Amino acid sequence: MKLLVTGASGFVGGKLIERARAVGGWETFGVGRRPLPNRDYASLDVSRPFSLNFDPEVVVHAAARSSPWGSRAEFLRHNVEGTRHVIDFCARHGRPKLIYISSSSVFYRNVHQFDLRETSPIGPGFVNIYAETKFGGEELVRRYAGPWAILRPRAVFGPGDTVLFPRILRAARAGRLPYFTTDGPPAVGDLIYIDSLSDYILRTARDPAITGDFNLTNAEPIPIMALLLEIFRELGIPAPRRKLPVHRALALAGAIEAVYRALPFLGEPPITRFGVGVFAYSKTFDVRKALAALGPPSVPLREGIARFVAWQRAQPV
Repeated sequence: MKLLVTGASGFVGGKLIERARAVGGWETFGVGRRPLPNRDYASLDVSRPFSLNFDPEVVVHAAARSSPWGSRAEFLRHNVEGTRHVIDFCARHGRPKLIYISSSSVFYRNVHQFDLRETSPIGPGFVNIYAETKFGGEELVRRYAGPWAILRPRAVFGPGDTVLFPRILRAARAGRLPYFTTDGPPAVGDLIYIDSLSDYILRTARDPAITGDFNLTNAEPIPIMALLLEIFRELGIPAPRRKLPVHRALALAGAIEAVYRALPFLGEPPITRFGVGVFAYSKTFDVRKALAALGPPSVPLREGIARFVAWQRAQPV
């Protein structure tokens, strides 16, 4: 089958193409903003109209601005207008199946949330512009005239991760990460290992009967701070000593964000309310719908963590 992947220079898109080639049975072509020396790849920005001499049977739209920080205009251009241009491409190329990689953050509120399902309410308020614009992309996909699926992975990690753990590990190595404390029990969260996600995407691509929206996790919720301390020990990183209540951290992050919005040349702030929310609020998902349609995750969470730690050990500090 012919598979087109947008965002192929990013973590999820790049690993998906690697996985598709490893399992076989796919003719893949990737597009991304960064130039890469790969064959069957084109450097282009899907937030603008584009064309390709490639007629896919399945399109996986993984391109996005996934940073927790940026201007509304940037997020709208990449996450909403980009999705619109991908849909336009699909309409001109025979209406292939379109798989949109959304985000579990579309559900998030600054409260504990347990057993979130596909039917859980979304909006009208969102935790940040990223979540808002990813949902904006979902709304466009639902109006696509061809077959479609919306996949919402939660906290994707693994070798090659550039977003989730690297920020935390850099802060911990520099001694800037506090030990977040809460008044209640520690925050619990779901994650999904990159190979499990890639295999779920390929199963969705392969089976024309799998359509609609799916929340995706490894189906093994875990205490977030305890997991981080375990990874720190494995990597020889000192555990945080300074304790900081999460309500104070949220207030501090809000103040820092205000400064960085007023002075955009400063770039991304060192701490955001969204980042603190990972430690402050539990987020777990009821993924029975995905398990019934797609089966169990291909890589258990513990095996995924061990692979990630081994990869991190091999990286230059």
